[in-house]
Amino acid sequence: MDNLRYIRQTMERAGSFTAVPGKGGILMGLVALAAQRIAVHQRQPGTWIAIWVLTAVVALAIGIAGAALKSRRFAMPLFSGPGRKFIAGFIPPILAGAVLTLVFYRAGVSGFLPGVWLLLYGAAVLSGGWASVRIVPLMGACFMLVGTMALLVPGYSEELMSAGFGGLHVLFGTVIAVKYGG
Repeated sequence: MDNLRYIRQTMERAGSFTAVPGKGGILMGLVALAAQRIAVHQRQPGTWIAIWVLTAVVALAIGIAGAALKSRRFAMPLFSGPGRKFIAGFIPPILAGAVLTLVFYRAGVSGFLPGVWLLLYGAAVLSGGWASVRIVPLMGACFMLVGTMALLVPGYSEELMSAGFGGLHVLFGTVIAVKYGG
């Protein structure tokens, strides 16, 4: 029995995390597009940041719920070996983004936040995505590219936030939903 358990655990760790929610990604993108429409009119950096932080919390909840539903539908544990690897790669860049948000806000340089958020979210998806299907790390790389553009091309950070968190989530969410079962 111990040998069978060892074999099963080894195979589980070698698998890929397939519970990345495509439909959830689409919904996350739509929430981001709605948030951008509200945030773009804010004059106070604190209000702008609060809108996007609330949006991130809502999107995170959608992502977790979508992954839980998809893993249940495919009868695979959400916190399997690949699921734990995804989380382990995803969380550190997200925490770094939270710390940098506080630092930049306190320093009064919130204009860099769109690029930093996109870049670090992309790093989170890319590093977590190595435990998933191939398209997930590609999505992370695209977020990193848009984040780099937001940092290097002044004056377009709002549009790039919308293109990244809205457009890329809808685009990749659609591909994941169609090709990888929702």
